[in-house]
Amino acid sequence: MVAFSEQRKAKILKLYEERYGDFGPTLATEKLAERHRLEVSAETLRGWLMAKGVTHFRRRKRPHRAWRARKAHVGELVQLDGSHHDWLEGRGPQCVLMAYIDDASSRVFARFYEYEGTIPAMDSFQRYGRRYGVPLVLYTDKHTTYQSPAEPTVDEQLAGVKPASQFGRALRELGVELIAAHSPQAKGRVERLFQTFQDRLIKEMRRAGIATWEDANRFLEHYLPIYNRRSAVQPAQAADLHRPAPAARELARCLCVKTIRCLRKDFTIAHERRLYQIHDTVRATQVQVEEQLDGTLRLTHQGRSLGFHAITARPAAPAVAAKAGQRPRCPVVPKPDHPWRKRLLPKRGEHAAVVGT
Repeated sequence: MVAFSEQRKAKILKLYEERYGDFGPTLATEKLAERHRLEVSAETLRGWLMAKGVTHFRRRKRPHRAWRARKAHVGELVQLDGSHHDWLEGRGPQCVLMAYIDDASSRVFARFYEYEGTIPAMDSFQRYGRRYGVPLVLYTDKHTTYQSPAEPTVDEQLAGVKPASQFGRALRELGVELIAAHSPQAKGRVERLFQTFQDRLIKEMRRAGIATWEDANRFLEHYLPIYNRRSAVQPAQAADLHRPAPAARELARCLCVKTIRCLRKDFTIAHERRLYQIHDTVRATQVQVEEQLDGTLRLTHQGRSLGFHAITARPAAPAVAAKAGQRPRCPVVPKPDHPWRKRLLPKRGEHAAVVGT
């Protein structure tokens, strides 16, 4: 057991009170060693603080849950979820943390976005794939970004497939199995990660003065490698089951929003309230619109790219020219004795006189 002088103990407690008062003992000892080169164990600091009456960090009992063994290989299963929280503590706009945690090693990849939706899910998965590769299974919740709420069509029922969201369709094209958890407890690893980050990461960003989600993402580039070195575990098997990510162009063609549009007889399509003129001659009634993550559009038919341009204004309808010698038509006015002007019903009193006779 290492003996501490009263002077060293007082210095540590003063630093904790001035800078790390809302930190737990474990996080505080990490910061004391990292920034002040003061080595002390978490249990020692915990005892000192409790002796002074500081007990806000007291451990709480957790409800018992059925334990599930980790997967044996890295890349065998990766959990994905989005955390809606006041990450910037009012210093900036609300944002969502999209986090990936490997089930075998607890290695974390995360990024902040303005919202949890299709584009953030695709963008984050693209960045994950470029860094670590394509996992075998992705484990998510039943958010509509990941699971489509639509009823299956007749074709889907005949094919025996379920409706897929745009993100689910993209994963299927990449050969990734998507599994939906039935409860938050089922994806407990990523849920516990959010609890840790909502404590530790928030405090770190507060000290760094982070006020935008763009700056928060730059902060994560330095924070996550340090966190993974401390928190990741050794997987049971050394083999990494991530598959190499496809080339950037092929990956972008999968991770995009794809929509089928009807092709008109003048080789135009309507998409998002705009018209597009297709340059190529296509013998088809439908084409596919691919909205890339960078905002660009790609039109395809049976996998072949089509040339096109946006129609900025509808062409004016050509005026109908009058034939030579043809006089303009005038409105026809019936003559006073025309049958249309005669009353078909008897005048008032005539009907009664006829009946009286």
